[in-house]
Amino acid sequence: MGSSVRELAEKTPAGRDRYIDLLRVASLGTVVAGHWLMAAVTVGADGRTEVGNLLAVVPELQLLTWALQIMPVFFFVGGFSHALSYRSLSRKAEGGPEGGSVYSAFLRARLQRLLRPTMVFIGVWGAGALLLQLLGQGGGLLDVALRLVAQPLWFIGIYLAMVAFTPPLLRLHERWGWAAFGALVAAAGAVDVARFAFGVPYLEFLNFAFVWLAVHQLGFLRADGKLRLPYVLAGAGLAGASLLVALGPYPLSMVGMPGERVSNMAPPTFALLCHGLWLVGAVEALRGPATRWLARPRVWRGVVAANGISMTAFLWHLTAMLGVYGMLLALDVPLPEPASAAWWAQVPLRLAAAAALTAALVVVPPLRTPGGGGAGHSRHGLGPGGGPRRHALPLRGARPVDGRLRGPAGGPYGDADRRPRDGSGGGGDGAGGVAAGGEGGGPGQSTSMTVRSMSMS
Repeated sequence: MGSSVRELAEKTPAGRDRYIDLLRVASLGTVVAGHWLMAAVTVGADGRTEVGNLLAVVPELQLLTWALQIMPVFFFVGGFSHALSYRSLSRKAEGGPEGGSVYSAFLRARLQRLLRPTMVFIGVWGAGALLLQLLGQGGGLLDVALRLVAQPLWFIGIYLAMVAFTPPLLRLHERWGWAAFGALVAAAGAVDVARFAFGVPYLEFLNFAFVWLAVHQLGFLRADGKLRLPYVLAGAGLAGASLLVALGPYPLSMVGMPGERVSNMAPPTFALLCHGLWLVGAVEALRGPATRWLARPRVWRGVVAANGISMTAFLWHLTAMLGVYGMLLALDVPLPEPASAAWWAQVPLRLAAAAALTAALVVVPPLRTPGGGGAGHSRHGLGPGGGPRRHALPLRGARPVDGRLRGPAGGPYGDADRRPRDGSGGGGDGAGGVAAGGEGGGPGQSTSMTVRSMSMS
């Protein structure tokens, strides 16, 4: 793997937007670490294992979600990548297939990269659960395990819908620009007004679309160089979220909390949209220094390597967490009271063990499916599995050179890596850029277990 990572890193086009790759892997890493940290697992006097949320134990820590609830960045990165990918396919198909074929090729490419590792994950857990049921080992512990590891999968449905809506939303963006984004923001605000001011039922679920699509639309604006004032965006978002939480019905936490009457996450609220604006503005403000840092060969190789395993690691990190707590309980290792000094002292060991187990799962060949990477380097001449990239569309003027399919521009990466219109750097379309969060409980190794509502992303 080391040599292939080095090769990919060295062949990165000068115009590639490396910061997008960093945001993708950093976002996933933040979600993974948050899931591991916030699991508050205890064993009661009656032997029952309970799983709670650290943010419920220490409510003061909920303010940290204003920096660590990173899901909006996932959608922002996705919007940027989807815009470049769809436009690249459209340019290559000029004079060839009609737009419908471009759309199908776009969907096929994006879905394959996402669904292949996901189907392996579902297949392994599904087969294991079925086997345990047939052996009479079903029940509380198995149910808890399945609920835990399956939590991030809800996000994939939203992301798939976002992929499907990319072509029409991109056309709206190309015609209306910021106005298309503004319309989605206004729709999200109208939904919350109807929900909280007039008590209209069920309408709030529309914000699963309006809120996340608005953030996704920011990625289109970024691709066209129209996010020129990130500090203004960040300031407006932070001020809006602060006012809504201080004066409105919105909770402080930007993740779901057990027992709360209103959640900012499920369904998403206008406060969460403001939070997304704050985060996107903040990460964009850091683009300059981060890009200079990424110019260092060793740093960039690390980002390439991490992106290559990011999707697989994300899918299996809760399984690893389940395994760690299972081993602790099986070995009768005492679990301190959450947020106590002993609990915090144990945190580095638990995180290290979860990271090691995740790394072990990532290198298991059946789990490392094609498309399991997230680096966006499948346009660097090599396909997801390391072989020559096969394009879904016949490319006008394309020709094979040195075992790679070169685009009409003559470069080994075609025109997908051209800089955005602001000259800030292009970027491959990514491997889906999926960064799913979830509302997960923590694991345990007891046949009697209670899982309290626990949202960690």
